[in-house]
Parts: sequence; structure tokens; C-alpha cells
Amino acid sequence: MYAPMRMTPVYQQRLWGGTRLKREFRKADAPDATAESWELAARPDGASLVAEGPFAGKSLLELGGLDRPGLWGSACRDGRFPLLVKLIDAGQDLSVQVHPSDDTALARLGEQGKAEMWYIVDCAPQASIYYGFSQRIDRAQLLARARDGSICQVLNRVPVSRGDVFYILPGTIHAIGAGIVIAEIQQDSDTTFRVYDYGRLGTDGAPRALHLERAAQVLDYGPMAPRDCRANSGAHFPEFTLAEMFSCRYFRAYRVDVRGTARLSCDGRSFHHLLCVEGAGRIRAGTQTWPLGRGDSFFMPAALGAYEIEGSCRVLLSHV
Repeated sequence: MYAPMRMTPVYQQRLWGGTRLKREFRKADAPDATAESWELAARPDGASLVAEGPFAGKSLLELGGLDRPGLWGSACRDGRFPLLVKLIDAGQDLSVQVHPSDDTALARLGEQGKAEMWYIVDCAPQASIYYGFSQRIDRAQLLARARDGSICQVLNRVPVSRGDVFYILPGTIHAIGAGIVIAEIQQDSDTTFRVYDYGRLGTDGAPRALHLERAAQVLDYGPMAPRDCRANSGAHFPEFTLAEMFSCRYFRAYRVDVRGTARLSCDGRSFHHLLCVEGAGRIRAGTQTWPLGRGDSFFMPAALGAYEIEGSCRVLLSHV
């Protein structure tokens, strides 16, 4: 009944964005400086669209109104699409920031919890992220260091390599460093509290706003040992490997390394989202095929059933 759907992303421009998504990830229609490509989004402020086929031009939000169980899946019961998947190109350092959890977000103000996972798609030599505090501090120290610019002195600076995976627990202070392309899989939320922004000016010529009071309420002030959660050895098949990168109550994410044919299936409970980060191939469902290359994004309806990925490629698969 349903077929794989190639998605058209929503582009977001920020001061720190770069040009790599347009040049290297098949985003020919992206602006010259693009910070984020929302590959799977069903938000009022940005919804990805079906690129072709019988649902061409329909947004992911509209699909939920047509046949939620068949398209989104039976696990999506509360009327809200659960995931936001992005490609992020950090041409410059991102601000030091923190996200609330579902418990610490103020729903009456429209805030939502945000748990996220980062997959390092590519990075410059010596690129790094900030990930948690290197020592315990308190609220007064946080505010003082954010204001005098010394906050980075008490953060873990973690070198990154292609293929690294990091889970950003709500309450963890963090920042993406310049020269990194990240695939981010997260709760459907854009709630971010900015702690420090290197004195950077916005397009209006004024310093960008900080959110220190809210950040101070949701931060985990304890020290954190830098760690990454590289995909485990997973399941090995003759022509592909399926490795779980991360699993939490909001989503599950896998790395699929294909060297021939990977046979997969949607079981009705959840859609699958496929994001190709390396190589090329094609998707097959029934007698139809769709070309697949770096940067391509596909929504696989929950009722699709069996499908295949053929070729030599690495694909990130996520579902709820």
C-alpha cells in the first residue's frame, strides 16, 4: 500500500553555519551558508516535505492526518510526531548551551524536553566538542563564568573522529566545535538555553541573547567523565551489519553498513527514517527502486513491511 518516501528538508540559516551541506550532501537547493538541514521534521516552524510520488508536496504533519497508524505507526499515539533528525554543519563554534528534560521544561511557557544523540559524520583535524563540566561548580560560579567568558575553562573539551556517537542527556552543558558535520537524532523539540556565545553579535549588531536563569535551573553541575558511545558490534549478516548506536525511551538509532543487500522491515509499530551518510546505493520495496546517496533522507511508512538497501553505503536508521 505504501512506498518509501524521499524527503525534502527544511533549511535553517544561523551565524555559525557553513557550506558543506550544499557542496557535499546533495543539497543543491540549500542556501550558500546553511547551518541545519531538518531531514525529518514535523514542527509548526518547519516540516519536511515528501519530494515525489503520490504524496509529493505533503508535509510529515499532513501525513499524520491522513493515516497515522499506517504512516507514523501505532507507537505515535499522542498526536505529536516524536522525532527531529538534522544534519548540522558547524562552520564556526556553536554556543555553549543546555536543554531541559521533560521534567524540567516549563510546559506552560511552551518549553519541551530535548534529549539528543550526535553522530559525527565528518570533522576537521583536531575538531572537538564541549561535553559536560570537568569539575563541580555551583550556580554562582556558572553565572560569573558565563558573564566573564571563562566558562569554557571548566568544560570537558573532547576530540572527535568520524563515526563517534555521543548522547547528550538533558541537563548536560555542551557545544559543537567548528569544522564538524553532525547527524542529530533527537526528541521533537527546539528548546535551547544559551549559556555563552563567545561575545558573538547577531544580525542586528547586538550580542545574541543568553538564557542564564533558565539554564541555571536545569543544568547538571556535577563533573562528567567524557565518553562516547560508539556503536556496539551489533548483528553481522553476510552483506550488512546492523549496530545499535543508542536506545532510550524517546528513540532508537542504528548504523547500517551495507556491502551488498540489507533486508529490513517496518512492523507497523513505528516508521523508519533512513539517512545516508556515506557511499551510495538504492532502496528497493517490492518491484520499485529509489537511488540513495550521501545526504539523502527517506521516510519509511510503518505499514511498509519489508524493504532492502542495496549497494555500498552507511545509513543511519532511527525509529521510536
